[in-house]
Amino acid sequence: MSAHRRKTTTNRARRPSRRRRRRLARTLLITGCALTVTAGGTAWYAYRDLAASIGSSKALEGAEKSSSGDVNILLMGLDSRKDQNGEDLPDDVLDKLHAGSSDIGGYNANTLILLHVPADGSQAKAFSVPRDDFVGIPGHGKDKIKKAYGLAKEKRQEQLAAQGVKDRRQLERDGREAGRAAQIETVRAFLGVPVDHFAELNLAGFHHLADALGGVPVCLNKAVKDRWSGADFPAGPQTLNGQQSLAFVRQRHGLDMGDLDRTKRQQAFLAGATRKLNSAGTFTDPVKLMRLIDAAKQDVVTDEGWDLLSFVKQAKNLSGGRVRFTTLPVERFGRNHGEDVNVVDDMKIKRLIAEQIGPEAAASGGPDAAPSAPGTPSAPGEASPPASRDGAPPAPPAPSASPQDGGGIPCVD
Repeated sequence: MSAHRRKTTTNRARRPSRRRRRRLARTLLITGCALTVTAGGTAWYAYRDLAASIGSSKALEGAEKSSSGDVNILLMGLDSRKDQNGEDLPDDVLDKLHAGSSDIGGYNANTLILLHVPADGSQAKAFSVPRDDFVGIPGHGKDKIKKAYGLAKEKRQEQLAAQGVKDRRQLERDGREAGRAAQIETVRAFLGVPVDHFAELNLAGFHHLADALGGVPVCLNKAVKDRWSGADFPAGPQTLNGQQSLAFVRQRHGLDMGDLDRTKRQQAFLAGATRKLNSAGTFTDPVKLMRLIDAAKQDVVTDEGWDLLSFVKQAKNLSGGRVRFTTLPVERFGRNHGEDVNVVDDMKIKRLIAEQIGPEAAASGGPDAAPSAPGTPSAPGEASPPASRDGAPPAPPAPSASPQDGGGIPCVD
């Protein structure tokens, strides 16, 4: 066979192969485009589903907002063993939570964290408010800051019942709205800053959120074991499932500073959850995203109109140590009507907040938001200032940011 014929035969043999490769390439391209569209559609559907079905509140309607472009978000964790309709959580859920019966807890806001997110993308700051801080509660007098929610909820439900309202779900819904508004206003007045958005999470939410994320990474300085909360963890970095996460954030027995150390646990959980959200590719994985959405539907309430998609994009900047955590200072411990309370200096705390987030982001707080420093006489109708335990207990530590373990997660006791 001549060289020309051999070359022609070879070319003919190659052409089908090239055509097959082109067809394969086109098929892969079309398939890739289809998958991209499908993935995008899934993400969009998931977001629309979340926005439409997550609990929504009008508690911030008409409230003062930040004018500087920065955003203040109040994170509230309720010590409630009930669902969004006021129904008791199932016994099997309560057993997993290691949290006792549905009659325990009430509607105290045991977790209060103000997250300040600067408009310029610089380091965010999270301020934890100890739950037993003795502060002015609008319309009530002075009491533990955590009680603002439950006191307002109960008062509103009594008013509605007196008007003839008997529907349990309406009483629960309207009572909780009053509780949210009162808790937000109490924190706003205490800190002297506007609150732009809020997110409320019930007791089961820590459990469901951690499971939806496939566990939350935390770090402990030393091993702990506490039968009250169910906490039983070794020292060092570790990943906690839902049941373990709830025990982690609830433990206070066996910790040197009790509730103040528990506040640091809450900060560590928030840092670990944020890191897991970003590192696990949650927002690009439809299965993980739907798990997270299902958890949010059960346990989360946010203010109406909050663009969660925009915040999710912004939240990428909140991991890897880009949040500075601070526990607000307590001057001393005291007693009020038989209860332990934290005596605080209101104006000192307002100055601290203003210094850390800038004067433009801080609000004046108004005349009702400047309670007197500890030791001054109470206003008529308020409880008298509490006396310190044993006359002069040791002063609590000054506020400080939790150290990082090198992976962006605070190591805590």
